[in-house]
Amino acid sequence: MEVSSIPIQVKVLPEKPGVYQYYDKEGELLYIGKAKNLKQRVSSYFNRTHDRKRTNILVSRIHKILHIVVATETDALLLENNLIKEYQPRFNILLKDDKNYPWICIKKEAFPRVFVTRQVIKDGSEYFGPYTNYKTIDILMDLIKSLYSLRTCSYDLSPNQINTQKYKVCLEYHIKNCLGACEAYQTSEDYNTQIQSIRQLLKGNLKDALEQFTAKMEYYASILAFEKAQEIKEKIEILVKYQSRSTIVHPTITNVDVFTVVSDQDMAYVNYLQIIHGRVLRSHTTEVQKRLEETDQQILEYAILQLRERFNSLATEIYVPFKVSLDHTFAKISIPKLGDKKKILDLSIRNAKYFRQDRFKKLKVVDPDSYKNNVLSKLQKDLRLKELPVHIECFDNSNIQGVHPVAACVVFKNAKPSKKDYRKFQIKTVEGPDDFASMREIVYRRYKRLLDQNDPLPQLIVIDGGKGQLGAALEALEELSLRGKIPIIGIAKRLEEIFFPQDSYPLYLNKRSTSLKLIQQLRNEAHRFGITFHRDKRSAAALDTQLDHIKGIGLKTQTLLLLHFKSIAMLKKASLSDIVKVIGKHKGGKVYQFFHPNKLAKISDKI
Repeated sequence: MEVSSIPIQVKVLPEKPGVYQYYDKEGELLYIGKAKNLKQRVSSYFNRTHDRKRTNILVSRIHKILHIVVATETDALLLENNLIKEYQPRFNILLKDDKNYPWICIKKEAFPRVFVTRQVIKDGSEYFGPYTNYKTIDILMDLIKSLYSLRTCSYDLSPNQINTQKYKVCLEYHIKNCLGACEAYQTSEDYNTQIQSIRQLLKGNLKDALEQFTAKMEYYASILAFEKAQEIKEKIEILVKYQSRSTIVHPTITNVDVFTVVSDQDMAYVNYLQIIHGRVLRSHTTEVQKRLEETDQQILEYAILQLRERFNSLATEIYVPFKVSLDHTFAKISIPKLGDKKKILDLSIRNAKYFRQDRFKKLKVVDPDSYKNNVLSKLQKDLRLKELPVHIECFDNSNIQGVHPVAACVVFKNAKPSKKDYRKFQIKTVEGPDDFASMREIVYRRYKRLLDQNDPLPQLIVIDGGKGQLGAALEALEELSLRGKIPIIGIAKRLEEIFFPQDSYPLYLNKRSTSLKLIQQLRNEAHRFGITFHRDKRSAAALDTQLDHIKGIGLKTQTLLLLHFKSIAMLKKASLSDIVKVIGKHKGGKVYQFFHPNKLAKISDKI
């Protein structure tokens, strides 16, 4: 498939956090960047001339833009770091010291130490992180040190070594930072209880720690040490934020392939995430065209085999959203339900959905006629219509307790609003709030006029309402001998049910289908147009003042009076001379006489 022009590729980018990748015409990866808002960040490269020559050269060579959507800006930062180190694009700055983000390690040893490290060593130790916010890791370590008495020495505190009494307590013991495990002053059971509490804290279970911090904050506040109380408050806020951890990097999830699929009637979109050493190194989404009525399971099984072969994957475990029938000998297949594994699966699904949205957006921009035909063909198929519904009309009533009843008809041609063909209706024959009778009246009036003027009839009529409104519209078509000649459906708001004439059971379209979205757009547009008309009518009625009933006082004069006196109440209180100053003796006398009928003789004398 030929790559779309850069403006189109930028236009369809999502306004979400993620990582973008620039490629040249030869397919060489030029640059990898992160963004809080992908569309906004990438657009900034192309809407101005850059000060640096290198940036302008980069922009001139960009031919294709790919992106990966993530949950947060922090995830984007971590993913960018992983990809740059893996692929080393020529336009990216590479850190020579290969700095990694820090982790907190609980060392696998007797009386485990807890410390910060940048190296993840597979020796059975536990690692939590990585942390992109250095303040957070400082707060966590301060918290651990203030709450728990842990050793900081590197002694081998195995039972045999302790029994030999070769170690002596150090200063840390005397200042009560350590309880002296080296001289058997603290048991391993007591020490490991502390480690278990720290483990829960690092997993995000901060309840106990937060309670202790809150107690400290309240104590400092009670003794009027407000600066210290504020410091504790800031630590609490940072710890609360810490509970949301990154899913991009996780040391326990290694050598894993993740596959998910989203689909519509004709196409499926399969996303593949490759995770090596706990890092997402590849996100690839591919389109699969449906030939028959293949299920998502069949499509995913096919895609897993094809993509693993294409990318030479040797992953020993595969995450999928549902059960698949594949040989488990080449990899363990898991369906994550909770925790970090489920978050990674959700990340893959999110990328597949955005890829699907991008395809529809590009189709609308690049080939709008093809897009319209695709949407209308699906609607024709879903509603079992004989003709392609190029011309669709939708009706909606609008009234409040029967006051100012109005109705609206909106017209869509080629799946787009044709606003010049919209029509408003004032209900003429119905008294009170009777939606069914109102619907019958407007449908009759609309198509009686089209028949009289020999104008083309629509290929589909949509009624905003359920069986009752649909039945009323059918009565109008029956009276005009049009029943059965124009397809007509009703859409009920509660469950988005599609009703057909003489069909007891409604049709439920897929919530993601373009057919339902088009019908909803028609319904919503008719509702908006009708509500606007109803609001205008109410406003006009509200502006209908007593001045309308004074013969010889037109709109211009009324406007002058209201601008000057601000309200009818103030006008009533005004003297004859004040009114005359605004609109003259003749009209002023009429207005004053209207509001003061008992002062007729005095008016004539003054005039």
